Amino acid sequence: MRIIGIDYGDRKIGVAISDPLGMIARGVETIRWDSDIRKPLKRLIEIIAQHQAEKCVVGFPRNMNGTIGERGEKTMEFINLLREQSKLEVIPWDERLTTKAANRAMHDMGIKTSKKKAIEDQIAAVYILQNYLDSL
Repeated sequence: MRIIGIDYGDRKIGVAISDPLGMIARGVETIRWDSDIRKPLKRLIEIIAQHQAEKCVVGFPRNMNGTIGERGEKTMEFINLLREQSKLEVIPWDERLTTKAANRAMHDMGIKTSKKKAIEDQIAAVYILQNYLDSL
């Protein structure tokens, strides 16, 4: 069973996919978008169909004290739209510190700052999905 991992942001959406056994996450792409959420949703539906994914895990931002702020509310709106469009189970997953972990990993790998922006959301999606897979 393949599972999609998503790092949702205001301008970019990082996407990851699990292997068929649901053990390892890998990056797929970063979807750039501006004001019309329909375009990235359409692309996500294409990715879901292409990989025959059966479930999505979306990074859900919480404040460090566990409360849900404005960013969390926007993400919940996105999750609800994705549920409607994809007809899949969409699981909100605590994403606190995933972007920091992704940046630390890129730094440790020696990836140049100019290239980090292009892939940081995708790597964050990998972290979100891998954390979910490890919890299973």
